[in-house]
Amino acid sequence: MFDSDLGRDEGSVVRRRAFLLTSASALAGAILWSLRRPNLVQGKAVKGASEEVTIVEFSDSGERLKTVHVAKVVKPEDEWRKQLSRGVFAITRHSDTELAYSGAYWNLHEKGLYRCVCCDNALFTSDTKFDSGTGWPSFWAPIARENVRTARDASLGMVRTAVSCTECDAHLGHVFDDGPEPTGLRYCINSASLRFVARQVTAKSSK
Repeated sequence: MFDSDLGRDEGSVVRRRAFLLTSASALAGAILWSLRRPNLVQGKAVKGASEEVTIVEFSDSGERLKTVHVAKVVKPEDEWRKQLSRGVFAITRHSDTELAYSGAYWNLHEKGLYRCVCCDNALFTSDTKFDSGTGWPSFWAPIARENVRTARDASLGMVRTAVSCTECDAHLGHVFDDGPEPTGLRYCINSASLRFVARQVTAKSSK
């Protein structure tokens, strides 16, 4: 065997060792990554877990039933679009506002219950509804404080208090401190965010 052949063999051995070392390092890295990955997936799963909220259930006649803990209603935007009309979607899911005097309920005087148009959570009752002269349905209190949430709204160059449904985060409207007694509040709500359920009057049996 010539010296040049020995040189080539030694070079091959060095390259082979380098290749094996590189491969071993890559394999070790892959193993470590595979061991860490379940933790990342688990973290995402926990973060995406359904949030539980507390609401008060009411019958369609307005009778208070019980306080319950339920999973917050969360849906992809495409699903909300399929469920809701374009205008209702814009108001409830993107905090738009209907034009004054244009909604179905601003001048409704019928007795009944107002539920969330998105999830059916009970929100307001005709017992606290009043004529505010604004062109939007107005209430001096929600049917249960647990069923609505408020948050600071600094859009449109002003600071207001936005009102949303506890169960599904649907935007309902805003609350102001210029309402009547006993609360002094005015929940100014979009008709499009509501579904009205008329109170059934039970006829007295005749003898």
